[in-house]
Amino acid sequence: RCEKAHSVASQSGSGSPPPHQETARTARYIAHYSDWGHLATISTQDQVRRLPFGNIFSVSDGALDNSTGVIYFYVTPMDNTVSDLKSNPYASLTFSEAEGEFCKMVYDPEDPRCARLSLTGKMVEVAPEELGFAKEAMFSRHPVMAKWPVGHKWFFMKLELIQVWLQDWIGGVSLIPLEDYFKATPF
Repeated sequence: RCEKAHSVASQSGSGSPPPHQETARTARYIAHYSDWGHLATISTQDQVRRLPFGNIFSVSDGALDNSTGVIYFYVTPMDNTVSDLKSNPYASLTFSEAEGEFCKMVYDPEDPRCARLSLTGKMVEVAPEELGFAKEAMFSRHPVMAKWPVGHKWFFMKLELIQVWLQDWIGGVSLIPLEDYFKATPF
């Protein structure tokens, strides 16, 4: 996997990704160094009610030097996805190594050597005692968010994980136990 040194993390200035055999570490690496992901919910919109609906969100699992594996979001009730989550709080968040330059230059984003990570779980509002950390996690990685219009009633959510799914290399996918995911470090 040495050839993957110019992956997702090249934009963030991190080191090389872990070897693909280290699945939990690879999952944490992708989750930590991705700036955004695709969140899929079950829609409440009239024309597509009860159908899958996807939306792009900026995310963070902590400041660049503090990875937790817990994915945070800064959302507004004005977003259709938030309405979906109020009706059914379960969602899947997908990241692709194609976010960086490596896959674009070497592999097609669907090539199994271009890693994909899907985190599935329950979206919940961040508790008051965790708000300081969520704010630092999001605003340190996405500083413009701190200046978004207050009238949009922004608030913080996080994904409480149920499943970690990783495709990284040829030969199938890995379902990573949550304990292994949270114990691993992306650095």
